[in-house]
Amino acid sequence: MIAAGLWFGRRQKTTRQYFLAGQNVPWWAIAASIVATETSTITFISVPGIAWAQGGDFRFLQLVFGYVVARFIIAAIFIPWYFRGELVTVYELLQTRFAASVKAVAASLFVVMRTIADGVRLLLTAYVIGAVLPGVDIATAIIGLGVVMIVFTFVGGIEAIVWIEVVQLAIYVAGALATAAVLLGHVDFGQAVAIGREAGKFVLFDFSFDLTKTFTFWSGLIGGTFLTLSTHGTDQYMVQRYLCTSRPGNAARAVIASGFVVLIQFALFLFIGVLLFAFYGSSAPVSAPDQIFPHFIANHLPVGLSGLVIAAILAAAMSSSLNAIAATVTADLARPRSDRQALRLSRVLTVIAGLLQIAVGIALAQTTRSALNTALAVASLINGPILGVFFLGTTKRATTRGALAGMVAGIVAVAVVSFTTKAAWPWYSVVGSLTTFTIGFVVSGRRSDG
Repeated sequence: MIAAGLWFGRRQKTTRQYFLAGQNVPWWAIAASIVATETSTITFISVPGIAWAQGGDFRFLQLVFGYVVARFIIAAIFIPWYFRGELVTVYELLQTRFAASVKAVAASLFVVMRTIADGVRLLLTAYVIGAVLPGVDIATAIIGLGVVMIVFTFVGGIEAIVWIEVVQLAIYVAGALATAAVLLGHVDFGQAVAIGREAGKFVLFDFSFDLTKTFTFWSGLIGGTFLTLSTHGTDQYMVQRYLCTSRPGNAARAVIASGFVVLIQFALFLFIGVLLFAFYGSSAPVSAPDQIFPHFIANHLPVGLSGLVIAAILAAAMSSSLNAIAATVTADLARPRSDRQALRLSRVLTVIAGLLQIAVGIALAQTTRSALNTALAVASLINGPILGVFFLGTTKRATTRGALAGMVAGIVAVAVVSFTTKAAWPWYSVVGSLTTFTIGFVVSGRRSDG
């Protein structure tokens, strides 16, 4: 990873190269980068655990239906908007409609959300280190991974991240398929299917309109669509990748193709969870579902294959948001006078953001909740209000005061729903975005203040 960072680092002479790779990346590489970003360490480890856990099944896949629907909306509406100007971050669009304060709030929310989410990513990868090297505690593993992540991103910029993600995708998909083959060597396919069916592992659809259930058809289709519109449509972490290509058509092809690949991958990872259930049963020597797949990798994969899979998981942890955070703070909050100052500041911010993510990973090390649920819940909590203010900006009535009031109301609404009700997290982004839009529209009145 560090060698790759040094290789690509030779060209990182301007902020446009450091943040946008000179807009010379082909669409298929962007698609692979999106998939690798969305299905990296958290997915690789956590999704099999969801299917393996008691009461787990394929209903998680309903969420991905919303992911696919949202991508078509992003390709048709959002992406042409991104390429109308010379953007570095998606939040710069907000200043074309509102005062700078709205952009600053949205950018700050993104920085907080990504710091927490990638702290979770480091924690999950540390579980793998802990499984392979029992003498290394989780905190030490998090620190070691974080340092490599910081050095790699500090030197190589977004170009190194995108191309390494292409390699990561090939490696961990191959590793997942090989792991499934090894599991089928221990458990006959027909036997595994029979065990899974008897335990209800292959249940896919749940059409009940129960807001407290995390995975239903409606929470997946509606909540998944709103969540992906926010994470892939108004989140710098993903939008930065679209801006690394030169044309909106290329970006649209990349985002749509990534959706179908993600759907297939999630199905594969869930099936691996069923195979793990057939192999281990409902009990195993782990304390959390997220640890079941690392345990199998460390203890049951043959030498060589286990090393390859572990290397893929470790590499996936390097696919961080540090460059996106640095770009956001530099372009939207700090705004240095010269490009040289901006490049220097962005590298300092990369180090600071990395240290904060290490701290988050260590702080969350004691949790037993699914890390995937934690990460997606955090994303829904903050990205919903940001999506709402983008919606608000499409109306002639919107004002800066309305946008700020809407975002505050959206965050409060999601926090209230999160802490005082049993509503499932896929609905958080729906609540946040619709509350932000509604309150912002009402407060704005009839005249725009620009």
